[in-house]
Amino acid sequence: MASTITKTVFIDGEAGTTGLGIRERLADVPGVQVRSIDPSRRKDPAARQDLMAQVDAVVLCLPDDAAKESAALAAGLGTAAPRVLDASTAHRVAEGWVYGFAELAPEQADAIRGAARVSNPGCYPTGGIALIRPLVDAGVMPADYPVTVNAVSGYSGGGKSMIEAYEAGKAPAFELYGLGLEHKHLAELQRFSGLSRRPIFVPSVGNFRQGMLVSIPLHLDTLDGVPKPQDLEAILAERYAGSELVRVVPAADASVSGGKLEPQALNDTDLMELRVYGNAARGQAVLVARLDNLGKGASGAAVQNLKLMLGLA
Repeated sequence: MASTITKTVFIDGEAGTTGLGIRERLADVPGVQVRSIDPSRRKDPAARQDLMAQVDAVVLCLPDDAAKESAALAAGLGTAAPRVLDASTAHRVAEGWVYGFAELAPEQADAIRGAARVSNPGCYPTGGIALIRPLVDAGVMPADYPVTVNAVSGYSGGGKSMIEAYEAGKAPAFELYGLGLEHKHLAELQRFSGLSRRPIFVPSVGNFRQGMLVSIPLHLDTLDGVPKPQDLEAILAERYAGSELVRVVPAADASVSGGKLEPQALNDTDLMELRVYGNAARGQAVLVARLDNLGKGASGAAVQNLKLMLGLA
């Protein structure tokens, strides 16, 4: 039987949480073969560059400084360079890199298809941008609007030390962090939301492995045209109509009208749900995104981008 393998991928840093998730998902994608480096040579630049020259795409699942070094190794191959997808924070607002949120705008998926270098979005910004950008584009939310983004994630998004602390029972049940207001996701959150004013971002972590809620409170009379909650829902629904992975849950749904939402319902999927909770009489609304921080917020988004970059169904 003829082989169906047509594209090869090297995950530089495949032993980490995101790398393992990408490898697991790619196993279900026809036409892809993951190439691995000898573990004893995973920190050898020459060995890594040699493998890069043999594959169609490289995924960087590394700390930021290491990702920059790896990207330079790939670029050093010149015309033999593979396409690069960076899952770190290193290149999310860097010149020459395409932002890998395919639903960002109608033309974004095509931009990813044609890009040599793509930066995978952060999990928190994925939810925030999905909620804010359509309102800015529609002219309802001014670019200088004072946005506050609150979010809670499972501990798997916090890296090795946080995962170990929670799984050893040494971490608190819940905590706010990033309270110096300098979280590394802020730059991409602002740029790709289309905001000219830097938002306030307050992340938190709970004692559950994965799952995420991102919420944005709004006073409706501070928005242009004083929209009703259903107007905001309509803008989001129009933007994501036909999307495979992003769904706007209507206000009539019990999960919206019930006034409660838990973060883990989309775990182990690559989906994201958006909701508008509103009180028209009070002139207030809360926009909420729910996703798996390891799915649409990390590995799932990476595989979505790889499929676009490699021309896979």
